[in-house]
Amino acid sequence: MSTGKHESYWIETSAFQNYEKLQEDTETEVCVVGGGIAGITTAYLLTKKGYKVTLIEALKLGHGTTGYTTAKLTAQHDLIYDQLISKFGEETARIHYEAAMETIDFVRETEKELQADFQLSVEPAYVFTDEEKNVRKIEKEWNAYKKLGIPGALEDEMPLPVSVQKAVRMENQAQFHPLRFLQAMTAYISSHGGRIYEDTRAETIEEGELATVKLKDGGSVTAKHVVIATHFPFYDFKGAYFARLEVARSYIVAGKSPLAYPGGMYISIDSPSRSVRSAQDENGDTIWLIGGEGHRTGKGSSMKEHYSNLRNWGHSEFDIGEYEYNWSSEDFMSLDQLFYIGRITKRTQNLYVATAFRKWGMSGGITAAKEITSLIEKGKSLYNDIYDPARQDALKGIGSLAKNMVEVGKELVSGKLEKTEKTIEELDRGEAGKIRQNGKLIGIYKDNEGTVHKVDTTCTHMGCEVHWNDAETTWDCPCHGSRFRASGEVIEGPAVKDLKKVD
Repeated sequence: MSTGKHESYWIETSAFQNYEKLQEDTETEVCVVGGGIAGITTAYLLTKKGYKVTLIEALKLGHGTTGYTTAKLTAQHDLIYDQLISKFGEETARIHYEAAMETIDFVRETEKELQADFQLSVEPAYVFTDEEKNVRKIEKEWNAYKKLGIPGALEDEMPLPVSVQKAVRMENQAQFHPLRFLQAMTAYISSHGGRIYEDTRAETIEEGELATVKLKDGGSVTAKHVVIATHFPFYDFKGAYFARLEVARSYIVAGKSPLAYPGGMYISIDSPSRSVRSAQDENGDTIWLIGGEGHRTGKGSSMKEHYSNLRNWGHSEFDIGEYEYNWSSEDFMSLDQLFYIGRITKRTQNLYVATAFRKWGMSGGITAAKEITSLIEKGKSLYNDIYDPARQDALKGIGSLAKNMVEVGKELVSGKLEKTEKTIEELDRGEAGKIRQNGKLIGIYKDNEGTVHKVDTTCTHMGCEVHWNDAETTWDCPCHGSRFRASGEVIEGPAVKDLKKVD
């Protein structure tokens, strides 16, 4: 079976303009930190309203989580509406549904306005199970749909040729090419006075009536408003986001099947989960995108096995023999299932955050952009403050908080006691391991040329031990999701400093 290249289809089929790095001091009205869907859409909306906007991205635009998504633009965020009604009532659940549906209209309108092609297609979406123990959950979700007036149906079968006991369908959902969406908006921002910088990592913020974002390699951005759209907030101690976010990693493989794709988007609630959607390649052929295998970042054994499991499932269910792409992404969950969008704390009026999209960052990121734009322009929420990060989620999510803190605590202790297995000499090329040097754990990676890279495996965010990811050749932190290259450079935060190199 052909495994394909380790790359995202979205990144492979998009071409952003290159932007320079910022290393000097500058001023602006709004500084947006983060070049994914939440940050770019926010910058786009504010630019349209006449604000002077500066957007900075630590790596390359669209090369964070947005570039490694399944790109389902849907209000069917797994089984969520029964939970939301139970926790918050029908009004909040309905607002969440309507907010997500509005994002589909927004993408459609933006596609027309910018005269672009986002490969937007309207599809039904299904959540399904093939396990008897989960049937009742599906039925309860359908009852929630009926209470909220969500168009759909309870089904005993689906167009997708897989075994199913029960499914709930939601009508009029969508899928699209997320990076073509971002490309069009960045072109608009640049041509309408906005400034965009890449390879520009924010390190901290000096608060005040005018806030100053300090950059890792020198320089700063001073602004009246600062929007933190970095997936996990790099400025996370303000508001204790490190304790309020759970982190998970999931995987996607993409290939062609001799079967005709039946339409629709699908996700199972069984374990391991499975997600299926389609896309069109440059030749107009249909590609099947198969996702799943979620787990806490930095945990588990070989990450390569997750890709293998998905490929084997796609082969057995849909006769996919050749896979062209493999990629993975990282997602963060709040304590109570709702996004964190708004002022970073109640007392901080000019710093805004957008995070905790629960693997539904396409609708979540656009919702965040609309909400933060409204807060900056009018000082009020579009969504009745249901996403306010300062809401009382600690009470409704106390079980999740306790579980998350226990997991972090275990990692802080057990990571330091980790056993080492191989010496440098025993490592093969392309392999990594850990050794102890003067009592400290040292991460060793021997690249394909035989060069040895040695780093201190203590995460520079809060001191947890990072673990090796053999699929992406990265060091990943299981506590808060920071990821580093084999040679120690930060890929994604909350860490902003590289792992220390060791002689």
